[in-house]
Amino acid sequence: MIDFLYSIDVALFYFINHNLQNPVFDKFFPFITEVKHWHITFILLWGISFFKGGRKGKVAAIGAILVIVLSDQISSSLLKNWIQRIRPCNVLTDVHLLAGCTSSFSFPSSHAVNNFAMAVFFYRFFPNLKYPLFITAFLVALSRPYCGVHYPSDVFLGGIIGASIGYILSIVAIKTDLLIKTYIEKK
Repeated sequence: MIDFLYSIDVALFYFINHNLQNPVFDKFFPFITEVKHWHITFILLWGISFFKGGRKGKVAAIGAILVIVLSDQISSSLLKNWIQRIRPCNVLTDVHLLAGCTSSFSFPSSHAVNNFAMAVFFYRFFPNLKYPLFITAFLVALSRPYCGVHYPSDVFLGGIIGASIGYILSIVAIKTDLLIKTYIEKK
């Protein structure tokens, strides 16, 4: 059964990595997969939330710091070292490699975990931003197999893990915001 699932994962990997290949994507996906490029988006969103979002925005901004720290540590330090899945670029032949192939482990994709955690977290505070948040998270996740450094299951399950982390922490942050609001109103 595991061999069957792996064969599907490899087939999907080659479909994304080879069949979707074109000159526009070959420029776009390496750009968007670069951490410094999508961090800019979240730093801007954080700043707008904190400085322009009132009490709710400040709670969201402070909560977002916890979200990114937890999601990154859970994926990079805990799950990757526990699962120890080798990256496709280190195992498969004929990979269309557009990003650096490191020796770090593949599962889950920290890019997917972090982006979906932030997307779900900020969506719960600012539902009107759902399309830009989820489209960005999806494109960053898709960039990983396209660039040859993750299997599709790494990004799919990474997205689910990240969304779960973002959702759970959003519950805590929303309850915190309500407590603060109640406290202020009683004064």
